[in-house]
Amino acid sequence: MHRRLLAVLVPLAVLLVAALGVPLSVTVAEREMQETYVDRLGDVGRFASLAETALSTGRTEALHQELARYHQLYGIPAAVIDTSGTVLLGPAGAYQEAARAEPAVPRIVTAALAGARSEPSGEWAPWDDSALVVAEPVGRDSEVVGAVVTISDLSQTRGHILVRWAQLAALGLLPLIALVAVAWPVSAWVLRPVRELDAASARISRGDLTIRADAEAGPVELRRLAGSFNTMMDAVENAVQRQRAFVSDASHQLRNPLTSLRLAVESLEPHLRPAGDGRQLYDVAVDELKAMQRMLNSLQASARMESIRTASPVDLDAVLATRVNRWRALTAAAGQTLVVDVPPGLRLLEPPGGLGSVLDELISNALRLSGSQTVQVTAQLSPAAPDAAPGDAARAGGLVTIAVRDDGQGIDVAERAQALRRFWRSPRHQNVSGTGLGLAICADLVGAAGGELRLEDGLPRPDGSGHGFAAVVALPVAARAAAADAASPV
Repeated sequence: MHRRLLAVLVPLAVLLVAALGVPLSVTVAEREMQETYVDRLGDVGRFASLAETALSTGRTEALHQELARYHQLYGIPAAVIDTSGTVLLGPAGAYQEAARAEPAVPRIVTAALAGARSEPSGEWAPWDDSALVVAEPVGRDSEVVGAVVTISDLSQTRGHILVRWAQLAALGLLPLIALVAVAWPVSAWVLRPVRELDAASARISRGDLTIRADAEAGPVELRRLAGSFNTMMDAVENAVQRQRAFVSDASHQLRNPLTSLRLAVESLEPHLRPAGDGRQLYDVAVDELKAMQRMLNSLQASARMESIRTASPVDLDAVLATRVNRWRALTAAAGQTLVVDVPPGLRLLEPPGGLGSVLDELISNALRLSGSQTVQVTAQLSPAAPDAAPGDAARAGGLVTIAVRDDGQGIDVAERAQALRRFWRSPRHQNVSGTGLGLAICADLVGAAGGELRLEDGLPRPDGSGHGFAAVVALPVAARAAAADAASPV
């Protein structure tokens, strides 16, 4: 997370350096170019005054030699031209070659022959390759008889400017490097508690209520936040533990009195008259006592299974090997057919309490509640989602989807959301033994492993009147490399 902070600080520092450095760099370039331009103006002004005297007296040899030495010394062709553009004095070949390569020469020469001093030509940017053309009229106003023209190659000057810019950039980077050197450890110190708090929240969302944040690291504000977070989690964990303890203790303590009450009620059977109303009331009382015993057993099982909050890798083949024969015997006894179509080699994270217990409950529901002829168990591997969020481990690693389908009565779409709530039972199943806890507990356990339990349409009914019921369990894929790892907390 400190990288994100640096991602904000570094651009700001770059903008600050740019805000200070760009004007300074432009000033350096302008000053270099202005100095060069002023120097050339001084040179052509001097040559123009000499040329005016030389042309009027006819003594041009000294000026011609000086122009030649100027070109030899500085590499700048300087020439005196007449009003037709013909070179009168100076290195004619070098001047004409440089003039052909610089498109600004005709414009500037024309202005000089008209009696106007030339403006700077070309661009001053270091990456431009135009020459600096400076022209000065010889004579004044209507008496202009020619012009002195210099064509200066600015590559060396531009090279100097680039070197100065590089030096300025290096100096500008020093505060940026210092900022990064200071901000990196500081941001790490500030944001480490935030990162740990985020990781703790993620583990808590997966059901691990024992995790706590480090309340001794980071700034005072974050330490206070971590302390408040730990206090809140202590209260939540204590409340959950008390709730589970109450459910477990209550169901355990009620079992013995309920068993005694059932024995007492059943001992009344020999004393009932065969034709009296007491027989009907007796049957109702026994059925209610049996339902209460099933409810207490389910509550105890729920409390035990929910106290286990770890998911571990398991091979689906190994789970089915211990269950399929039992399922076939149960379906055969109920006059139904079991079809298992599961590809080999699937490995996944099983829910707390075991994947086998979840599948047993789903098979039991299909046998008891659907009135189906066929029960089908299938599984498939869903690849990882390319758009998975960083924290979505299930979608990022892929899912194993296990479906238990039947061709029985099914459940209406409007009832499916309620079917995953505790103690809910369909009106059609009120006379069928059950507690309404099975699917709800399975959904909680599958969710604790990072998966999902959803209800869908099942197999088509034989009479063509619709579809049966399907319970689909989607669990994260477990990598083969994790086989030797211990159970991962969720």
